[in-house]
Amino acid sequence: MVRRHPLPACWLMSDARSAAGTVGLAALLPPGSGIVLRHDALPQGARWRLARRLARVAKARGLMLLIAGLPAEAWRWGADGVHLRQHAARRAAQARAIGLIVTMPVHDHREAHRARRAGADAALVSPLHPTRSHPGAAPLGRAQWLRLARAAGGQAVALGGMTPARARALARASAASGIRPGWAAIDAWEEKAATRKARRALAR
Repeated sequence: MVRRHPLPACWLMSDARSAAGTVGLAALLPPGSGIVLRHDALPQGARWRLARRLARVAKARGLMLLIAGLPAEAWRWGADGVHLRQHAARRAAQARAIGLIVTMPVHDHREAHRARRAGADAALVSPLHPTRSHPGAAPLGRAQWLRLARAAGGQAVALGGMTPARARALARASAASGIRPGWAAIDAWEEKAATRKARRALAR
């Protein structure tokens, strides 16, 4: 199932609080998008079953599936790549050796440099805007986000309060720097699902 570059421009981050459910949200993604399966609190068996359902959606819709965790698990579950937490950065070489794409989260300069040293294909830099996922966390703002994106190397993906409109605005602001940012979200896809559900209800 492994498909290398180019990496997706937009991503869904799974969230156990999702009202629509991760599989339902994945079905709304444009072809060529990416999914990062987290759901760390799920029992292993339930998480594996969710991964298999997402893998079927990904195959049908031309999506890229990454598993947050360790490379061996992502490879065993048939994912395209692994989303390595900062404490597992040393596993990046192992992931590349078995053909996996590597992404890492970045919140500050220390984490950005660690992602660069690990050779991550993409850094999910957050939070750009205030976000429900991290209440009270100070947003980076565009200038600081760009500094971290440059420091991390690889593709930069904006996370935190992102919407399609904010992604377009960031792309325009980043053009002069040579960075072509991707974006990831939870709530933006939830809102799309809710809007579609409401329209269907009105059409009945």
